[in-house]
Amino acid sequence: MEVAMPASEQETGLKRRLGRGLNALLGSGDPSNMEEPAALSAMRDKDEADTVSDEIALELIETNPYQPRKEFDEDGLEELAESIRQHGVLQPLLVRMVNGGYQLIAGERRWRAAQRAQLSTVPCRVMKMDDRGACEAAIEENLKRRDLNVLEKAEAFREYLDHFESTIEELAQHLSMNRSTVSNILRLLELTEPVRNAVKSNLITGGHARALLALPAEQQSAISQLIQSEQWSVRKTEQAVREILNPEPKAAPSTAARSTPTPRPKPSTHVTSLQDQLREKLGVKVEIALKTKDTGKVVLHFGSNDDFERLMRSLRNAA
Repeated sequence: MEVAMPASEQETGLKRRLGRGLNALLGSGDPSNMEEPAALSAMRDKDEADTVSDEIALELIETNPYQPRKEFDEDGLEELAESIRQHGVLQPLLVRMVNGGYQLIAGERRWRAAQRAQLSTVPCRVMKMDDRGACEAAIEENLKRRDLNVLEKAEAFREYLDHFESTIEELAQHLSMNRSTVSNILRLLELTEPVRNAVKSNLITGGHARALLALPAEQQSAISQLIQSEQWSVRKTEQAVREILNPEPKAAPSTAARSTPTPRPKPSTHVTSLQDQLREKLGVKVEIALKTKDTGKVVLHFGSNDDFERLMRSLRNAA
């Protein structure tokens, strides 16, 4: 919930934070203890004239198409809207000029809550930023505030890589993250759709999901259901996955219980000749497999539906 502060302190604080990066601009933590986000670091040495603070009509502001966050908690929005009704919007939205209007860079929750509070204008800071910078800033804001679900992070990373033809190394550098962390998050997109939906709905955690990545697709959903129904921990999930992938060998039967399998007799020249005759007659591969001297089976192979229909016609004619 936003907290009110005297107007003079707010103005002084905002001026002090200008040019220090996205975390500083958004007031999320002590900027001196955080690495400046690469998305806004290029603005550090620019003059204060590069940004403009103003009241802008809500109807003139459009959402950020690069917003990685897809779900907004209704209760949280209503709580923020009530705070805005009482105290107003205390932190300016970050916007940029696009096609004669304004587009959000950061602050969509405040923008949505301001609409609920029926405000006509909101305080904004207009910034000079291209598409790529706006996308990086949107991801950075949500990452630092820990607002994004791990699947939303993965989808945002993938959209960024595809849209800007970037590499994982470049994205990691822009977000001040390890390459392996970005790569591991992206791998979650390999999960089956039911498992991805479970993660998005917070039915299972990102830790559960990472453990399931090792399983074949057909087993991921089954284990996901067990995690939900039996409330498995991540550790128990990892153990179950290891047991599936590396099952313990069954104990060898005792000597008394062992029985020597009866070797299958090799096809005689006569049987081989019959196989060749049937193959020529039916036009398909034929196998006569003997189990014992007097028992066995005849296997007719076909490679397509047409082969099968032709084979059936031949058998009916022979009958």
